[in-house]
Amino acid sequence: MPQTKEFTRRDFFKMAGAASLGLAMTAAPGARDAEAGSKQLPNILLLMDDQHRGDCLGVAGNGAIHTPNLDRLAREGVWFSNAYSSTPTCTPARAALLTGLSPWRHGMLGYGQVAQRYPVELPRALSAAGYYTYAIGKLHYHPQRNYHGFQGALLDESGRVETPDFVSDYRKWFKEQAPSLNPDATGISWNDYRARRYALPEELHPTIWTGNRAVQFIKDYKRTEPFALKVSFARPHSPYDPPAHFFDSYADADVPAPNVGDWAAQYAPAGKPNFNRWCGDLGVAQAKRSRRGYYGSVSFVDEQIGRIVRALEERRMLENTFILFLSDHGDMTGDHNLWRKSYAYEASTHIPLLLRWPKSMDVPSKRGVTRAEPVEIRDVLPTLLEVAGTTAPRPIDGRSLLDLLRRDSPAWRDCIDLEHDICYSSQNHWNALTDGKWKYIYHAYDGHEQLFHLSDDPGELRDLVSQTSRQAHLKEWRARMVDHLTERGPRWVKDGRLITRPQSTLYSPLYPGKTPSGQ
Repeated sequence: MPQTKEFTRRDFFKMAGAASLGLAMTAAPGARDAEAGSKQLPNILLLMDDQHRGDCLGVAGNGAIHTPNLDRLAREGVWFSNAYSSTPTCTPARAALLTGLSPWRHGMLGYGQVAQRYPVELPRALSAAGYYTYAIGKLHYHPQRNYHGFQGALLDESGRVETPDFVSDYRKWFKEQAPSLNPDATGISWNDYRARRYALPEELHPTIWTGNRAVQFIKDYKRTEPFALKVSFARPHSPYDPPAHFFDSYADADVPAPNVGDWAAQYAPAGKPNFNRWCGDLGVAQAKRSRRGYYGSVSFVDEQIGRIVRALEERRMLENTFILFLSDHGDMTGDHNLWRKSYAYEASTHIPLLLRWPKSMDVPSKRGVTRAEPVEIRDVLPTLLEVAGTTAPRPIDGRSLLDLLRRDSPAWRDCIDLEHDICYSSQNHWNALTDGKWKYIYHAYDGHEQLFHLSDDPGELRDLVSQTSRQAHLKEWRARMVDHLTERGPRWVKDGRLITRPQSTLYSPLYPGKTPSGQ
């Protein structure tokens, strides 16, 4: 369109400088510069993206994807190879991050609304520990300007309007800078399987907006207290719309074809045309095109993370900043004829989780190590509170990841619990357990089970539930699930048996503000 030719990089850098003034105002007048070597607690940088598969990192052995900056964090820190999202959709995953709790205890068993207030919340706890807390990007809270203790925020909510008259900071900025353009001009929606080059100038993309705001925050920071900055990118969640050079960089890449299990034929029928579908075999060519756009979005986020880390280096803050990167859940991108997320399978539940500690922290672990223990989003809160020199004021379910860096074989959980209430279809309603080597799935709508040996079959191609040689394993994992769910009562376990649950239970009785029935 003609308007896009008039928008130049010179225009962009002018407006970026003007936009920085809002962040500069957060600095206390006359405060000293925040330099490495300070005796204060380290800064905290929590980096997050949305819908990032755990296998889409170079360090994870994916030879097709380009993630040099995330790989650097792993090389200079630790990669948790069996990190999971217990309830793999956006809002319950963010509740776990906010609270350090399991799904039953924070109360969200599926895709609902993050509660308005929890007894323990990460930003409030960090503020109480003496940090200046700020968030940039996607929060996905309710109401949308409820910051849960962040002392300031600049939001990108992907055009989502869930509070009356809400307009995100990104959309306000976009309208100011390009009033004649449509931020959704690329023409693909939030849950679309299609992939296209971003239709507008790269400088208008929400990924670079988030990166720019984070870089400017670091450049302008002059407060006396350490910062706890959360930077949350709305991609690689669909739309798969990276700028042309990122999209085209994967044009000839040998991206993996979808994994399709010997059990997945039920999800193959494509049915009526629907770009926001949750299942359907659309063919390998379409899946690979979707993945090329998705990979381009991952690399675009990775580039911004590199810019943020360089900004820390330029301010001599890197070696006094604790960095943790994770995603809220994965993306099926056609695996097992499934799309989007909310499923028990690895592409949906397995997430990237990396951390890099600064030289100012005394951590005995070598750098560049891989830890294979099962970890989960709930572990972030206790980790960051330990960095901040404090602990949660009441019991939580997560554990500090620093425990795994202090000794070779610490006492740790045997497995992690996964679950999701009904989503897209009554068939997609399940509980699961995994230790990163095995995975057991109980499908609540009809009681059928699945068992996968992830060590031998990371793509979950072979369901072992009916194999005679695996019945002892099946019995063991079923017993673990019975033990895990027994506390929930007879609607879940009765007479030592798992009970089918064809009806939805979106919220547990422990969800703040809900009736004891959880409904």
